[in-house]
Amino acid sequence: MSDRSVDKGGSATGRLSVFKTYKLYVGGKFPRSESGRVYEVSDSKGNWLANAPLSSRKDARDAVVAARKAFGGWAGATAYNRGQILYRVAEMLEGRRDQFVREVADAEGLSKSKAAAVVDAAIDRWVWYAGWTDKIAQVVGGANPVAGPYFNLSTPEPTGVVTVVAPQDSSFLGLVSVIAPVIATGNTAVVIASEKAPLPALSLGEVLATSDLPGGVVNILSGKAAEMGPHLAAHQDVNAIDLTGATGGDLARDLEIAAADNLKRVLRPRTEDFTESPGTDRMTAFLETKTVWHPTGSLGASGSSY
Repeated sequence: MSDRSVDKGGSATGRLSVFKTYKLYVGGKFPRSESGRVYEVSDSKGNWLANAPLSSRKDARDAVVAARKAFGGWAGATAYNRGQILYRVAEMLEGRRDQFVREVADAEGLSKSKAAAVVDAAIDRWVWYAGWTDKIAQVVGGANPVAGPYFNLSTPEPTGVVTVVAPQDSSFLGLVSVIAPVIATGNTAVVIASEKAPLPALSLGEVLATSDLPGGVVNILSGKAAEMGPHLAAHQDVNAIDLTGATGGDLARDLEIAAADNLKRVLRPRTEDFTESPGTDRMTAFLETKTVWHPTGSLGASGSSY
């Protein structure tokens, strides 16, 4: 027998609810955790929302492999192209705005109007960073005055694969605020989502997959930062780590110590208001500066240089 009936108007009645299955986002695909583990995610009132994948050490390693594989193409793309893709993310989020308003309201215990303001700010942040992709080089690079017949030029380059421990309390605006500057400058990211509120992050993976962003540029894991963090901090193919969400206890200290083994760049946790203008410091935190010297030569018999 059917579990639903159809009324005279052709509408289904008495149908079963279709619950959303949340998955990881790794290498442009949506795997479950290789461990098969999940954990319950509840709203601010303790009501069950969904089962989220509980990522393992193997999932974290797979994410690093995907991020490294994607790095060459993403870093080599033009800054203008990266800006177009980040703007496309904002476009896709705008189309799914209602879904994210609902998820953020549940995750953070906000009213619908306040959650809508958070989602709008997150969409605007993607647009903001999209505009910076082809401008940051002019701000932090340039020609250097030197004493001698040389051109001396400094240009910024991406650091590489960046592990991001996302904010625990700002499940969407904070998340976007730490991911967007990393990839805007040509890095690739392995993101550990908020443990208590991972659903907006996992849904963001679905948006990124349909936004022209190459697979592997952003990889999103849900679960325990204390479990995955040490392996990622010590991973020899991770070049930098953002500890924004590593708050409470000694986690941030332990991850920073582990990161020192291969001289990773480390962005320590700090008190932040993600509603304020972000500035450029999160972009410059994961940039290296390449300086090139080139002899100018001389012109004419006088020996004057150009």
